[in-house]
Amino acid sequence: MDTVATENILDMPGHLIRRVKQLSTALFIEECGEFDMTSVQFAALQSIALHRDVDATRLSALIAFDRSTIGDVLDRMEQKGWITRKAAPGDRRIKLIELSSEGAALLRRIGPAVHRVQERILAPLDRADRSTFIRILQQLAGSKNESPNGPI
Repeated sequence: MDTVATENILDMPGHLIRRVKQLSTALFIEECGEFDMTSVQFAALQSIALHRDVDATRLSALIAFDRSTIGDVLDRMEQKGWITRKAAPGDRRIKLIELSSEGAALLRRIGPAVHRVQERILAPLDRADRSTFIRILQQLAGSKNESPNGPI
């Protein structure tokens, strides 16, 4: 019999990572639903706030999000008034992304809810285990936060 077929699903890291992702998503929706924002949009807004005049290609690498679909995310964020895009001075084909004043205000308002999500995810762990868990997740995600084929 195949050894994989005899393993308990609760001992498989892939299954457990999927379950934690489900939990994270559910908690984000529960805590942040009133803001009409996805976790990817939050990651993008946060990164745009931290990296002045970032373009879509760099943003997709920063948040480990697929380059081919980041444009759709940015379109929705621009339609909501959270970001603005302008041509780069040296190359008008490149659009630089900036946080709008509305986007900055939204980021400040959603911050406490996002913090609650993180706390709720980590709640079952003691303080020492929390640090270890974060360190291990960072190690598993890789120092560049990318797969061999680019951001997932």
